[in-house]
Amino acid sequence: MSALYAFDDEYRKAGYKIIAGIDEAGRGPLAGPVVAAAVALNPAFEIDGVNDSKKLTAAKREHLFFEILVNALAIGVGIVSADEIDRINILNATRLAMSSAVSDLGALPDMLLIDALKLPAVACKQVPIIKGDAKSASIAAASIIAKVLRDSIMSAFHNKYPQYNFISHKGYGTKEHMEKLNIHGPCEIHRKTFAPVSLRIKDEGG
Repeated sequence: MSALYAFDDEYRKAGYKIIAGIDEAGRGPLAGPVVAAAVALNPAFEIDGVNDSKKLTAAKREHLFFEILVNALAIGVGIVSADEIDRINILNATRLAMSSAVSDLGALPDMLLIDALKLPAVACKQVPIIKGDAKSASIAAASIIAKVLRDSIMSAFHNKYPQYNFISHKGYGTKEHMEKLNIHGPCEIHRKTFAPVSLRIKDEGG
């Protein structure tokens, strides 16, 4: 048993049978949604290679994404748009996306393992774990689902707004993205309350 699966198994030994891990993708970008996933893995089947999505190649994430879809007990997803992020702020938007992902599981698990946060709106046992995607198989699996889904959303937005090349940077504040933002100004999926974007709007007199 891998260390990440063994971490989750300690909670099962304590009597929590159905454990779901939760993680998000997209808290930091200047554009696009924040996407959260909740994953309840099957303890009888270990998916080889599950790890923090940031430590995996895009190809490996894609492979594991489908392995998780096929073998997990349940998967839930929550997506909060850039407009909503601007309205309620990124921390509240992240919690909303995570809570929605739990609701999307279909039934409350016995235990939620969450990367760093707690969810006041969710009524079940929760453990926030710092750098949880590098410790827990369930959180790592959720990080993979969230990352792959968000990347696919940003790739679709690239087709609508090709001038920003979202397919490359996925909305993060890279040098390329900042250059495109300065040339074209923000589009509908930019987060208007995030400093680089709000400053660009201010420069336009908006």
